[in-house]
Amino acid sequence: MKRSHISSPRSYSRPAISIFGVFLLFLLGLTLTSRKPSDSSSGLAPNRNLATKSTIPRLAYLVTGTKGDGKRVKRLLKAIHHPRNYYLLHLDLEASDEERIELAKYVRSEKKKFENVMVMGLADLVTEKGPTMLASTLHGVAILLKKAKDWDWFINLSASDYPLMPQDDILHIFSYLPRYLNFIEHTSNIGWKENQRARPIIIDPGFYHLKKSGVFWAKERRSLPASFKLFMGSTSVALTRPFLEFCIWGWDNLPRTLLMYYTNFLLSSEGYFQTVVCNNKDYQNTTVNHDLHYTKWDPLQQRTLNVTVENFRDMVQSGAPFAREFREDDLVLDKIDIELLGQTDTGLELKTSDVVKPTVSWKRLEKLMVRLLDHENFRAKQCK
Repeated sequence: MKRSHISSPRSYSRPAISIFGVFLLFLLGLTLTSRKPSDSSSGLAPNRNLATKSTIPRLAYLVTGTKGDGKRVKRLLKAIHHPRNYYLLHLDLEASDEERIELAKYVRSEKKKFENVMVMGLADLVTEKGPTMLASTLHGVAILLKKAKDWDWFINLSASDYPLMPQDDILHIFSYLPRYLNFIEHTSNIGWKENQRARPIIIDPGFYHLKKSGVFWAKERRSLPASFKLFMGSTSVALTRPFLEFCIWGWDNLPRTLLMYYTNFLLSSEGYFQTVVCNNKDYQNTTVNHDLHYTKWDPLQQRTLNVTVENFRDMVQSGAPFAREFREDDLVLDKIDIELLGQTDTGLELKTSDVVKPTVSWKRLEKLMVRLLDHENFRAKQCK
């Protein structure tokens, strides 16, 4: 689906930065490395009276779903849409062609609002625990790199994710951050995952067949790699364009080597980006150890639980811009729409890309950033 051109902004209105923001900038000056990639910003808050279009970042979203997720993807798109960003929607091969066509028609019918939205017509087959999930993510990144040429961060969301604040608030806070920070949860302390994830060898039939099935387990097991260190974390990320160009274009052997290694790795989407970023000297000091999501985790069953109205207060206080997982049409989504996103049944407000109007929610995200970039958290939790 062809993307329409989006005009460049000419002005930018936002409130003056609070004391938390001043503290954040002070911390960034103390903690960030002296190395600054050529496309990074200084991290200093611009004078809003002299603001230019370069002060506001652009986000590139990959929104994924499967069979029966068309309705959820539409709702999520409405909740996260902003004309300044780019959006790529993907319903995997398990969804019918009719579902993809219906989604494309919905985007086309709202062309004025969704001119920066693309729908993948050639779907990928995705096995939940296999490397085809990682392959599909990389496919989406490659499309965004080719079709959308000026974004700063890539964010992946599934149909069961939902935002906890408007895009204006996220763009407002991210405009103060250096463009080379990669938000990615990671750890090398993999514990039980060594025997259940790293040593087994699996084969994902999704690479060879058109029908979804489980992964195949080989009888052989492998030792831990000696040439690089394994890291694992969340599948949700907010990664910079330069880092993803490094992964996709492959001018260095590391991304290619790790891609081959993770082809036979269970839940490779929980380890590939983490291992690449932490084993490269140019990017290992750009990591912020957080996935920007509020998650309700069951430590006994080692899985994510559904978020409900009972978790609403905790979600808000977390300061995270997103949360997961939500059941379709759960009452808590209506509560988020009304109380946090300011959405009503009257429809999507027609915004412009040159104006960002943050609500009070930006203060919550600012506090989270201050905490993440505090000297006790930032360096101490990088690639450890």
